[in-house]
Amino acid sequence: MVRIRLKKFGTKKRPYYRIVVQDSRKPRDGTTIEEIGVYHPIEAADKQVSFNEERAKYWISVGAQPSDTVKKLFNKKSS
Repeated sequence: MVRIRLKKFGTKKRPYYRIVVQDSRKPRDGTTIEEIGVYHPIEAADKQVSFNEERAKYWISVGAQPSDTVKKLFNKKSS
């Protein structure tokens, strides 16, 4: 199954994440199909999440399942 989930980057106590499309059987930091956005939890609230909405909608339409955290980020960004 293909999932939309977070891939961790950054340094100790300064994380940032990439929102990626990835096979659910791969490890978190394994190979990805496509990178569709970023999440910076330490940034100001208006700059925390940025992603390509068209690509996210495309992947969801072809059956990719977003993780719970990514669902929350998508809802937060769209509201």
